[in-house]
Amino acid sequence: MSAVQSIETFILTVPRSTPYLGPLGPGERVNARGYLVRHGNGTLYPTVDRSVLVRITTADGAVGWGETYGICAPRATCEIINDLLAPELIGRDPQDVEAIWDDLYGLMRVRGCGSGFHTDALAALDIALWDLRARAAGQPLWALLGERQRELIPGYVSGLPAASVAEKVRMAEAFAAEGHDAFKVHAVVSHDGIVEEMAALRAALGQEAMLMVDLHWKFDHAQALALARQLLPTGLTFIEAPLKPEDVAGLVALGQDSPIPIAAGEEWPTDYVAQLRLHGGTLRYVQPEMGHTGITQFLRIARLAARHGVQVAPHATIGGGIFMAASLHASAVIGGLWRHEWQHSIFSRSVEMLDTDMAYAPDGYRLPTGPGLGAAPNARFWTHATAVA
Repeated sequence: MSAVQSIETFILTVPRSTPYLGPLGPGERVNARGYLVRHGNGTLYPTVDRSVLVRITTADGAVGWGETYGICAPRATCEIINDLLAPELIGRDPQDVEAIWDDLYGLMRVRGCGSGFHTDALAALDIALWDLRARAAGQPLWALLGERQRELIPGYVSGLPAASVAEKVRMAEAFAAEGHDAFKVHAVVSHDGIVEEMAALRAALGQEAMLMVDLHWKFDHAQALALARQLLPTGLTFIEAPLKPEDVAGLVALGQDSPIPIAAGEEWPTDYVAQLRLHGGTLRYVQPEMGHTGITQFLRIARLAARHGVQVAPHATIGGGIFMAASLHASAVIGGLWRHEWQHSIFSRSVEMLDTDMAYAPDGYRLPTGPGLGAAPNARFWTHATAVA
């Protein structure tokens, strides 16, 4: 394979009628830049689906695609790629993808860039380089990552984006009628109460359904522990992201104290970050997000989780389907996989913008076939993409 010759960045923007996670809550508004602050956790969200993609081309014309988060200030990620990382990547051999990640990460580590826009930019480049490697080998990506452990990737329904508990229950019942048996609620839009919402879903879905709740980093240790005790009768599989991301000691302590297992990790970009939180030995599920980690770090975090006896429940979020394809390939080869999140309102839209046979059904995800990721932008993608020089 020849060396990297060019790197291009694109912002993918897809309108949606209902904001991510559900309708606006009481007092929430869209600002002049198209963002809203969810009062449930004080976090900024866009009113569109948006991500950043990269296309890497080698000297012999081979192409690899990557993708990362871009929901907020996507041009910041593009600038990091174009101004800082691309000049150091051009001329490198894509076969050296893991060494490249380490080198590019090291460029800014002394400036405190161990997460956020910098590591998101690395994730996009990393996925594209792995795509190039697998395409050059004429193999699906998973074949380069390890021995395939499973044909299907089991999943769970994530999000019930309706305005009321009654509407959410009806939505969950419709999914259950299709054969789905696991459901996660987003507490940031549980406007009628988290405990009340989970109790209503348990009553409607029965004891056999698995239920989880994403707490969106809302609480401190005492508040999260009190809530876990209130939720105990609903028989939850886990509570996710209960504490602020900075509260490492609190997360470890809550894992020890909570009567419900704790899941965390969607915002962890590297094994350096994961190590601090897994070292306590109290977490039960780790949730690497391919859009933050890229393939290299996804696999390193999964291996770290295995050493700590923690199950892996990969996260899924807003994207154009490229990093989702990468996540499925990586999930096919790791040990300790529990289930992979299925963001139904996003996945169905993203696959329409790709040449891919990636699919989801109640029994799990079907991996894309073909060389590399088995997914690449189609004509519909280009109606929503803008190049950023």
